[in-house]
Amino acid sequence: MHNADLAGRVWSSVCRGHMRRREFITLLGAATAWPRRTRAQQAGKLPTIGFLGADASAFAPWTAAFVARLGELGWIEGKNVAIEYRWSQGRSERYAEIAAEFVSRKVDVIVTVGSAVPIVRQATVVIPIVFAVGIDPVGSGLVASLAQPGGNVTGLSIQANELAGKRLEFARELIPQLHRLAIMFNVGNAQPVLEMGETQAAARMLGMEVAPLVIQRAEDIATAFQGLKTRADALYVAVDQLMVANRSSILASALDARMPTIFSTRDFVKAGALMSYGPSYTERFGRAADYVDKILRGANPADLPVEQPTKFELVINVTTAKALGLDVPPPLLARADEVIE
Repeated sequence: MHNADLAGRVWSSVCRGHMRRREFITLLGAATAWPRRTRAQQAGKLPTIGFLGADASAFAPWTAAFVARLGELGWIEGKNVAIEYRWSQGRSERYAEIAAEFVSRKVDVIVTVGSAVPIVRQATVVIPIVFAVGIDPVGSGLVASLAQPGGNVTGLSIQANELAGKRLEFARELIPQLHRLAIMFNVGNAQPVLEMGETQAAARMLGMEVAPLVIQRAEDIATAFQGLKTRADALYVAVDQLMVANRSSILASALDARMPTIFSTRDFVKAGALMSYGPSYTERFGRAADYVDKILRGANPADLPVEQPTKFELVINVTTAKALGLDVPPPLLARADEVIE
């Protein structure tokens, strides 16, 4: 079937209201089958990657891992591939602006995080989009399925939802007095909202009271910490671009309030959080380079399965624990994959 015929099927089915989301994504992927490598070559320019992140400083270890892996695969920045970096500073309204810029600059692939994909995808159904970290790619509608993503989006899952219970079990070992849990999440982002729901359910299964802290912009963070110590024994943060861009203020406010903090990624623990449990974001961004390599060599993202993590790290910051007056149990310390002192 020709692309024009497929496109016609997509449009007519949508108009009749007969198509489910999964069918739409799958057909759209077929309708936009592209030889990705030839666009840049025919234009006489380097293949170009549009990289959309939250903050250059916070993303530094992740971008370094991405570029290093590209180099291992034969793509050298500035020599045979170009990378256009753009930073949203955690403001979701910037996603559309940056996506539109990438489209106008005719980049060959866009690399970002799962929370930015719904807005970026509104700007293009042709340019491949690779998410380096996605909380629940199927549940949040990023892909039709893990095995067959469909459309122009694929990437890597971090299984944040499924890990919520395990994360809280480790937290309770580390914080014996943990009976009331505050959960900070960006209500304007579907992915952390899903994680919040899973975490809330896991907390209640463990007999904890839950205090949701709704955030939608950077200015909400300081307000969320007001009086928090009287309502919670620990703070769980559902990570997204807003939280990454405001990492320093979140951690500083938590330490001022003597509030133990729980995250999904080690990078926050290295910056002063108490603990994390989950896959390595650095490893995930490195693996994203493999997807980009395949796409630049002609692969269709619709046919590249979403990769799930196989390794999960327990990371504990002993310095922060001491500052909070917590003694890390030796058995838990022995099970930690990394101890920051």
